[in-house]
This record gives sequence, C-alpha cells and structure tokens, in this order.
Amino acid sequence: MSNRRVLLLLAAFVVGAVVIVASALTLLPPGPGTVTSQVTIGGPYELIAQDGQAVTQETYAGSPTLVFFGFTHCPDICPTALYEMSQLFEELGPDARKATGLFITVDPERDTPEVLKAYLGSFHPSIQGLSGTPEQIAAVTRAYRAYAKKVPTQGDDYTMDHTAIVYLMDKDGRFVAPFNLKRPPEEAAAELRRYF
Repeated sequence: MSNRRVLLLLAAFVVGAVVIVASALTLLPPGPGTVTSQVTIGGPYELIAQDGQAVTQETYAGSPTLVFFGFTHCPDICPTALYEMSQLFEELGPDARKATGLFITVDPERDTPEVLKAYLGSFHPSIQGLSGTPEQIAAVTRAYRAYAKKVPTQGDDYTMDHTAIVYLMDKDGRFVAPFNLKRPPEEAAAELRRYF
C-alpha cells in the first residue's frame, strides 16, 4: 500500500511540474529570442548655437561628435567634463578641427546662447554650446535618452540633476558608445581618431 501511495504522489508531482513548465513556456515570446529592435540614441534636433545660428544634427555631419548635456551653473561635473574634453582636443592638435564637442544645456532658462558663449570661452574652441526653447531641449534630451530635472534650492534658485555621459556620435550622427574622458588625453585622442 505504501509503495502505491508513493507512486501516486510521485505521479502527481510529475504531472504538476509538467503543467507548471508548460504554462511558463506559453508566456515566453516566440522565436529564437533575438532582439527585434535596437534602442536609438540621438536623432533629429533643432537648436540654437552659441553664435545665435540655428543648427540641426546635419550641421555636424561628416565628423565625429562628442555630446555632453549640462548647464553653466553646474558646480563640478560640467566644468570637469569640459576641461577633460578640452585636454582631448589639445592632444589632437591640428586634428581637433576634424571633430566637434557639443555642450547642450539642460537649463535653457538661464543658458542663453550668449551665456553659453561666455562660459565656453574658458574651454577649447572645438566645444560649441547649444541652447533652445524648453521644448527643443526636452526633445533632444529625450532623443539621447538623457536625464535632466530641475531641483529647487534656496529661495527661487535651483540646480539641475542631469546625465553625466559623454556620447560619441560617428560621422553619420549614429551613436557609437559612451566616451571615456577619465583617462590620459593621448588615449582618448587615439580612440577618437579612429572615427575620423
């Protein structure tokens, strides 16, 4: 009698396990599990350059671009990234004209083209500032899957939380990878030269 009970329990367990596995398999997507679409980073935009000219992604086509989102009131992350980018462009020497650095503000209320031009005067001339309407900035931030949020401080003042990634875009405006500026400038320059 006890052998029969053990066999019945074992059979019930096996049937239950088969049902659970079969149910789980029906929840899986069909096919071999390949990725059907790629996340796009970057894309069309319309902004205003620090000299007041309207620009689009086509303005920078034909050369690799390093894109960084920030703001001029940033106390440390932005000036550090811009300094490191300046060192990279210095290391490139005459080849610096074969690439562009873009500093896209996430604070268009304060960072007008004129403010950006004055601020970026402390950095390498290959770095250009871009601003626009709040709607234009929101659109380009979304296109790059970047993050930006206004954070109130004292009184009416505020700061901005934002993504601190440097995006490497190729000659055709396609995202390549995050670009590491936290290394010797000669290493960063050697990597960027691969995309000329």
